[in-house]
Amino acid sequence: KRVLQCPGSVKLCQNAPPKPSSKYADDGTKLHDAVHQVLSFDANADDLPLSVEGRAKLDFAIAALGEIDPDNQLEFQTECRVHFGDFLANVFGSCDLLGRLRSTTVLVDWKFGDWVQVFPEENDQLLFYAAAAMRTPETKWAFEGTDEVKLYRVQPPSVRVWTTTKERIQQFERDLYDAVQLAFMPNAPLNAGDWCRWCAAKAMCPLLSGEVERALKTQLNNITPEGYSNALIMADRLEDWIKAVREMAQQALENNITIPGFKLVPKRAIRQWVDEEGALEALRKMGLDDSELIETALISPAKAEKALKKHKLALPKDHVAAISSGNTIAPESDPRPSVVQVGSQLRAAFSKLEVK
Repeated sequence: KRVLQCPGSVKLCQNAPPKPSSKYADDGTKLHDAVHQVLSFDANADDLPLSVEGRAKLDFAIAALGEIDPDNQLEFQTECRVHFGDFLANVFGSCDLLGRLRSTTVLVDWKFGDWVQVFPEENDQLLFYAAAAMRTPETKWAFEGTDEVKLYRVQPPSVRVWTTTKERIQQFERDLYDAVQLAFMPNAPLNAGDWCRWCAAKAMCPLLSGEVERALKTQLNNITPEGYSNALIMADRLEDWIKAVREMAQQALENNITIPGFKLVPKRAIRQWVDEEGALEALRKMGLDDSELIETALISPAKAEKALKKHKLALPKDHVAAISSGNTIAPESDPRPSVVQVGSQLRAAFSKLEVK
């Protein structure tokens, strides 16, 4: 999506320092490998080194395939390396699952992240995998003799599907070709948008740096209500930019690169017991009893739900209430309903009443 929307980002990313992996990326890689082992090599899920949460996500992914193919008629392969050959040299990816179910091509992408739900409709990543698979000699069999293409995005707690055509995939391929050719032009265009979030070069992007400069010059008390929309969009981009700058600078300092005016320091120290059993015994000898030393509390509903899943039991809904901690701003596309500010509306209405 980023290459299509912002061809100039390609060269920026090539010049950016490599971004270190994260726990979330590592967990996702481990889960992708687990699905591959179970589906392609009949590995026993109980033998795989996964946390309770990871095992629940693996179970969901396997169950999702049963939902997609309830009669076990799907011919498939997993972890397929797909590419465009000479059409687009050195452009490739890895498709999680690709197969053929009677007259339908099936492409499945596992997503194990919790905080960003991704939809398959007109999804550039899924279209990329499909287009590359149609070009790859080892995978194009999945498209032979089929009438439609189903692109699945499996992400707990949902299985979502978008049905498209080979013609739509070929149109995407042409758009991608144009974007890749444009990316290597001397002045490839830059364009800011939600694709900036995952860009490795956003900290050094001149477009975002320009938005920073404009933001610093903006008189907030002069923004009109209509202007808040653009300001909020810009704020989201700048928050990502600020985070990327801090991460890149810390990485440089940790690699012994001097940054004038800044240094690495340890975070605030949090005291911990060196030996809990020994500390408990010492405190008892000093006269404190266990009611003063040991705190107990019921685990959270989220932790209870995970524990119940192991026994295939559901959380008792009549003992749970979802209570919001307050309000926050979200884009219009957010599926949550708008908050009705009854109190402020009543106050505004009463203020218009003339008291006689």
